[in-house]
Amino acid sequence: MAEHLLTLNAGSSSVKFALFDRTALDAAPVFDGQLEGIGPGGGAATHDAALADVLAQLQQRNLRIDAVGHRIVHGGADFNTPVLIDDDTVARMAALEPLAPLHQPHNVAGVRAARAAFAGVPQVACFDTAFHAQQPELNRRFALPQHLFDAGVRRYGFHGLSYESILSQLLADEPARAQARVVIAHLGNGASMCAVFEGRSVATTMSFSPLDGLPMGTRCGRLDAAVVLHLIQQQGQSPEQVAQLLFRGSGLLGLSGVSSDMRALEASKEKSAAMAIDYFVEYTLRELAGMAAALRGIDLLVFTGGIGENATALRQRIVDGAAWLGAFEVRVMRTNEEAVIARHTAALA
Repeated sequence: MAEHLLTLNAGSSSVKFALFDRTALDAAPVFDGQLEGIGPGGGAATHDAALADVLAQLQQRNLRIDAVGHRIVHGGADFNTPVLIDDDTVARMAALEPLAPLHQPHNVAGVRAARAAFAGVPQVACFDTAFHAQQPELNRRFALPQHLFDAGVRRYGFHGLSYESILSQLLADEPARAQARVVIAHLGNGASMCAVFEGRSVATTMSFSPLDGLPMGTRCGRLDAAVVLHLIQQQGQSPEQVAQLLFRGSGLLGLSGVSSDMRALEASKEKSAAMAIDYFVEYTLRELAGMAAALRGIDLLVFTGGIGENATALRQRIVDGAAWLGAFEVRVMRTNEEAVIARHTAALA
């Protein structure tokens, strides 16, 4: 029986999976899929239900699974490379859940479900934050005292597996281009940008958590910290209420009052939907300028992610608005986080 490697990628509103022939990792997956719209009224009510559905599909095919790789959003200060998973690893990943509440609990749930379903099979955690771990210290710090940096209060950055996928494709097709000043815009329900030079992350828009930087589907993006203090001290909101607002009730959904989905906003006739799109474009342009500043210029802008790959008109607005940065190449590339996870998993398992 052929050996297969499974990848699981549990996002904030979806679960992706892919099954690879372990002897042909560069080929297309043998079997893959994605469950989207997780939540009330979606394809699955909860992430647990979605994961159970995925595992049931795999078991029905009676395929031999010899290794499992997982996308884990937050690796904290300790996990800077992929690692084999054991009980201690699971506990340490779970301890980071407050820093990425839309993702980390589901990532960890996927690990637990897969360990139960495939007992004894080696499993590997691949961290979104690891790609940014080699940034210059200047770009990993906040303007806070040293003891807080030492305690882990720092800029981590996210979407690293997506950025690694884009870079690996550039390296394979045009090695010289991958060494240039590249900004990768991963635009989707979660959105961020990364400035890359000579194949390494220099700066990125997300920081301590996946809340910072660009406005997103339900996340606010960059926000004056005093707003949080105001909500707690003056309006009497609890930390839990503020977290709910900033992670799940803001961004495109909060601005529009219509939807967190860019497709629904583009189809809507509501003025608030148009305003939400305008806001997304404006603040994407501002963050793009910051990434170009970190690189002292830009040679190539790559769009990826659900919005980046598919929202043609919005993408053109961003390119047109960035004309003042000078001449640079623009590409649209499909990210393939699953292939990155598969390669890391095969190397360790």
